[in-house]
Amino acid sequence: VQLEESGGKLVQPGGSLRLSCAASGDNFDDYAVGWFRQAPGKGREGLSCLSTSGYEYSDFVKGRFTMSIDDDRETVFLQLSRLTPEDTAVYYCAAVVEGDYNDCLQSYDMEIWGKGTLVTVSS
Repeated sequence: VQLEESGGKLVQPGGSLRLSCAASGDNFDDYAVGWFRQAPGKGREGLSCLSTSGYEYSDFVKGRFTMSIDDDRETVFLQLSRLTPEDTAVYYCAAVVEGDYNDCLQSYDMEIWGKGTLVTVSS
């Protein structure tokens, strides 16, 4: 499977945004899929993931970010809300074959990555 993110743009503080991650070559049926971000000068951090166990979120995004998947299981989304300048980052989606990981919120467990989409939060 190949992944391609889209939807990143400049948004004002307090605003909302929906990111998309489209799969090609396969759908997400056999994969766990997650959203990650990397801010300038910082490491890559896990935001949310979807696996056979359901949706999981890092504590710092609970209530602000919501992950979902379309009916064909070919595209996952990340709805971002109440954005602050600290949310400025490149946002990535990543996937790993179900069962081949310990924690789908850890970047080192993910095998397939998109190129990312830039979200800038600024007035």
